[in-house]
Amino acid sequence: MTENQDKVVRRRGPRKDAADNRDRVLAAAAVAVRRDGTAVPMATIAADAGVGVGTVYRHYPSRDALLGALTHRSFQLVLETARRAAALDGPPLEGIRFFLERTIEHGSDLVLPMHGGPAPSDQATVALRDEAHRTLGSILERGQDDGTIRDDVTRADIVSFGALLAQGLPHAPDWTATARRQADIYLDGLHPARRGKPTGGRSR
Repeated sequence: MTENQDKVVRRRGPRKDAADNRDRVLAAAAVAVRRDGTAVPMATIAADAGVGVGTVYRHYPSRDALLGALTHRSFQLVLETARRAAALDGPPLEGIRFFLERTIEHGSDLVLPMHGGPAPSDQATVALRDEAHRTLGSILERGQDDGTIRDDVTRADIVSFGALLAQGLPHAPDWTATARRQADIYLDGLHPARRGKPTGGRSR
């Protein structure tokens, strides 16, 4: 190994360690915030991440900075999932199904405004959120154009329902199974033929 190569290796090592620490902090913070709320002590997050509290503050000098990073990371996941859903072959409704299923799977990583996270304020996070919403809107529009999705559904309906599925009920014994059942019922209701269909129950 040449002297220059050795310097490159030494430079890469600390950078990788720092990136790994940052990822661990964000993952631990997502769980801690959902468990204890946004006032969870930074020391608790550090302990959960297996790093010193100084490491947390080195990457995120304030609680607001950490919460902002969690929100940004969450919208990155949402956008990635929406793009994968939009790229699927097949009926648009299956794209929405894919989005909801992956949202359930990512639930523990999502700290969104509906879950107590801050509303995005920096331009980068706002851009991620808006692009995710536009991408979901494109799936919805395709389904409404070909008549497979009822025309009164809005992208805000899909976004809101996805956010609800990502937030598990604390006393549900198996939230994943429960959320998938709710998603199936919801998706069934998106069919135009289901709109206004009598349920067979007695009138009230």
